[in-house]
Amino acid sequence: MFSFELDKEQKMIRNSYAELVKKLVADTIHDQDEAGALDPKTIQKAWELGVSVSAVPEACGGMGMPDSPMQSAICLEELAYGDASFAIAVTTPSLFISPLLRYGTEAQKNACLPPVCGETYVPATLAMCEPDLAFDAASPKCRAEKKNGAYILSGVKCFVPKAKDAKYILVAASTDQGPQLFIVSADNPGLKVGDREKTLGLYALDMYRVTLENCKVSAADKLGGDNGCDYADVLARSRVGLAAVAAGISRASFEFARDYAKKREQFGAPIGTKQSVAFMVAEMAYEADAIRLMCWKAASMLEAGKPAVREAYLARMYAGEMAMKIGDYGVQVLGGHGYIRDYPQERYYRNARGIAILEGVATV
Repeated sequence: MFSFELDKEQKMIRNSYAELVKKLVADTIHDQDEAGALDPKTIQKAWELGVSVSAVPEACGGMGMPDSPMQSAICLEELAYGDASFAIAVTTPSLFISPLLRYGTEAQKNACLPPVCGETYVPATLAMCEPDLAFDAASPKCRAEKKNGAYILSGVKCFVPKAKDAKYILVAASTDQGPQLFIVSADNPGLKVGDREKTLGLYALDMYRVTLENCKVSAADKLGGDNGCDYADVLARSRVGLAAVAAGISRASFEFARDYAKKREQFGAPIGTKQSVAFMVAEMAYEADAIRLMCWKAASMLEAGKPAVREAYLARMYAGEMAMKIGDYGVQVLGGHGYIRDYPQERYYRNARGIAILEGVATV
């Protein structure tokens, strides 16, 4: 028999993040979204719970715990339940730490992990998305040409979270051996961080366009050195992370619509007693659960050391479609109130739209 019950430690971790969201995010995120900026103190509080550094060796500033994609997915869902911008911002350093931890050489780990794994939140990020209609995360157009023992990176990236303040940016680029990742320091003269992206959703998350113009990095800065990294695994983990974020947004949207439908009265009865509304709320409930289960399936395979490229792709694709549908239904349940920014449903809807578009902004 299969069990979908979380163990004692997973429940404790989930409850810790849920409590933080309830205390520090729930009542303030509307204003942060309107202002287009997250509270650094709140991000620091969430950082101290350790989701990004739990698997990092103690010698490098982490907690030395086993790598657990399931645990990361649970944490991401709870953070995104509070707000997707907040979830992505808090875990942005994971985009750099996680691949480095699994595929970096000892020299890369010793040099790059300690500066971003301390007690204080230090941004480090991943540049994967590209501003191209035919963009395929598995085949980036950004190129890395090997010349005289070094790599020259050329290309443009978009939707790079925290790029302006990042100490390191892990850049996805195509090579003659396929796509690989390269460690680029913020002070590299060939790295240009442009203006902040203006997006439909995720108002509070600062994302940037990044241009690489003859950006020279040493061969030692190719992730994994001569052996490189398993790029397909990095991509799969990022897609499971996005599915986890979608699960959090969807659950928040469903629960708000459900509670609203119970309280809002029209013609002498709660609107939730009307069949058309009840059916929408019911569909929101089962689709939110379905997103989570597909996410957990892929995360559990990764945790077991199995390849999960297919499962991660399906989880992210399903999450992208259904999170948007759930957000749309939530707006409809609230009627006119769903269209104004006094209520969170329009924010859930806007943020959910990004799941189908973004790549490489979350990971497990």
